[in-house]
Amino acid sequence: MQKNDTAAPSPLPDGLPAPQRTWAMAAIILGISLSVLDATIVNLALPDITRDFGASASAAVWVVNAYQLATLGLLLPCAHLGDRFGYKRVYLTGLLVFTCASLLCAVASSLPMLAAARALQGLGAAGMMSVNSALVRLTFPSRMLGRAIALNSVVVAAASVAGPTFAALVLSVASWPWLFVVQLPFGLLVWLLGRRSLPASVSTGGAPLSPLDVALNMAMFVLLFLGADTLGARSGGAADAGKLLLAAGLLVGAVAVGWFYLRRQKREATPLFPVDLLRIPVFALSMCTSITAFAAQTLAFVCLPFLLLEGQGRGHLEAGLLITAWPAAIVLTAPVAGRLIARVPGGLLGGIGLATMATGLALLALLPQHPTALDLAWRLALCGIGFGLFQSPNNHTIVTSAPLARAGAASGMLGTARLTGQSLGAVILGVIFSVAGVHGGGLEIAFGLAAALAAGSAVFSLLRVRA
Repeated sequence: MQKNDTAAPSPLPDGLPAPQRTWAMAAIILGISLSVLDATIVNLALPDITRDFGASASAAVWVVNAYQLATLGLLLPCAHLGDRFGYKRVYLTGLLVFTCASLLCAVASSLPMLAAARALQGLGAAGMMSVNSALVRLTFPSRMLGRAIALNSVVVAAASVAGPTFAALVLSVASWPWLFVVQLPFGLLVWLLGRRSLPASVSTGGAPLSPLDVALNMAMFVLLFLGADTLGARSGGAADAGKLLLAAGLLVGAVAVGWFYLRRQKREATPLFPVDLLRIPVFALSMCTSITAFAAQTLAFVCLPFLLLEGQGRGHLEAGLLITAWPAAIVLTAPVAGRLIARVPGGLLGGIGLATMATGLALLALLPQHPTALDLAWRLALCGIGFGLFQSPNNHTIVTSAPLARAGAASGMLGTARLTGQSLGAVILGVIFSVAGVHGGGLEIAFGLAAALAAGSAVFSLLRVRA
């Protein structure tokens, strides 16, 4: 790790020279792919993990939750450290922690040990995710930043939905520990590549992290996540009343902790939770756009397997190929959006994209009784086109509307918005299924609500044009 990471500015303030820029972007893309992919890679292996450790299914879910909670709760503290000590240093440290934790996951001999190693992985992922966009901003000159953010957005979108496919490939030939073993050489490669090529950044000299603020930040997100998860886990049985009370208590606790925490943050010059950036209207509207759009995407995307496998009786291969139409459309559309960023206002471009996505989701809710594969594919592709048009301009606005000295905080908020929206979408689907069931109209309600969320996100995006 270079010792001058925070001592001197980059020799080229407006991006890196071409050869170094290429290698730096490769390190950024590979690193964010590892961290995003790992959020869903274990889901398919949970039955095997449950059987190997003789644990219950409810206990095994903490292998997933531990990673999500650690990542969500530590994104903003890691972003603050990036602003203070340099983005390269935080990124490489996070990558090293992530890689070492992957080894611990592979050799875990009990479920608690595996869950603890997954939480450590989440800490490493938070270090990478928190400064990802800030590093992109320093790597590319301003004239190329839109395309670079578009490429980064494509990678995040593709990695978000590729976890189950990657896991299926590994599990078809090996046991679940190999899901973590295969990450080790990639982690080492990215660390060596990043150490040589990532741009250095200048320390802002901000205040050190307050342990109390870090604890409050963690508590707010953990209570919110657990409360929402408990609310979505209701099964319609007699125990629902107890679960509702527990969920209400957790959510009230999250609000109380958040109220106290944010009041403290308002007094800080460089707050851990960036309330200073949320005072910028364009930034605040972009955050609302992101949270609602990712909630809509996750709500629909998690619903799709139920629609295709249970609702229509399609095989796993056919269902997988059909679902691929959505991310494939994102991959094709995002570079186009990256080129349009310099010509079309981001709020307008995002609004058009989200309106397109809302239309596709509404059409999924109104599917004919016996749809053909083509009926499904073009609707899913329409959703992907809309999401691809939204994501790159929205990320570009979030990154560039913040002062350069607060690029780390903006990058951390970008990741926080994505994870918050994804968690919200999954919880909403759980509530819908617990009330209406999968075959009792729940699928139509889910797609209709996803369309409403996407339409609301389009409104937030269009408001940015005026702001």
